Amino acid sequence: MISLEDAVTARLESHGARFEVLVDPDAALAIKREEFDGELEDVIAAEDVFENASRGDRPAETDLEDVFGTTDPMAIIPEVIQRGEIQITAEQRREMQEQKRKQLINRIARNAVNPQMDDAPHPPERIERALEEAGFRIDPMEPVESQVDEALEDLRPVIPIRFDEVTIAVQLPAEYAGSAQAKVRQYGELEREEWQADGSWVGVVTFPAGLQNEFYDLVNEETSGEAETRIIKDEDDIKTR
Repeated sequence: MISLEDAVTARLESHGARFEVLVDPDAALAIKREEFDGELEDVIAAEDVFENASRGDRPAETDLEDVFGTTDPMAIIPEVIQRGEIQITAEQRREMQEQKRKQLINRIARNAVNPQMDDAPHPPERIERALEEAGFRIDPMEPVESQVDEALEDLRPVIPIRFDEVTIAVQLPAEYAGSAQAKVRQYGELEREEWQADGSWVGVVTFPAGLQNEFYDLVNEETSGEAETRIIKDEDDIKTR
C-alpha cells in the first residue's frame, strides 16, 4: 500500500450516491487507460470504498450493491477509478508536476547527445535550462513516456539534441576483470565478450548515449583507470578514447 500523503482521490457519483477511493495518481491514470498491470493492493492507500474519504465515511452496502453488484472493495476500486474522476489538490498537482519534471529531465539526459559536439552527452542541468527556455510545461496527469517526444520538439530550437545509443568495446585487465565485467555487462546490452589468454576480459556493450560519462566513470573506478575503451561507430570505424 501507499501512504495517504501520496494518494489522490478517485470519485464516482451514481444512483444519487458518491463513492471515493484513495489511489496512487500514476496508477489511477494507468487504470483509466486500461494499461495497469501491477497489483492493486500496491497502489492504493486503503482497501476500502468511502462516501467521503477525508472524513472516513462509508457508503451504505445497499448503494454498493445497486451500483457495482458487490460489496467487495477490491472489485469496486478499479470501477470507481475507471468510471469516475481523479481529484487532486493544487499542492498535489505541484508535487506531481515537479516529480515528473525531474523524471523527464533524467530520461532525456540518459538518452540524448549533442550532435554538434561529437555526440557528447547533455548534462541534466543543460536539459533543465533548455526546457525552461523553451517554455515546456509538464503535464502532471500524463505519463512521462508520452511527453518525451513533445519535449524534444521544443528542445531542438534551443539546443542541438538527438536520441541515440552508443556501442563501446572495453578491455578490463585481469586484476579487475572478475568483478568489473559483472557491472559492465549489466550496464546495457552485451553484444559480445571474450576472455583473453592473459586473464583480461573484452566486452562490447550498447546503451543510451547519454550515459557515456557515467560508464567511463564506472569503468575507471572499477579498474583504477587501467581499462581501455573504444567507441565503435561501425565495423570499419573505431574511435579510441
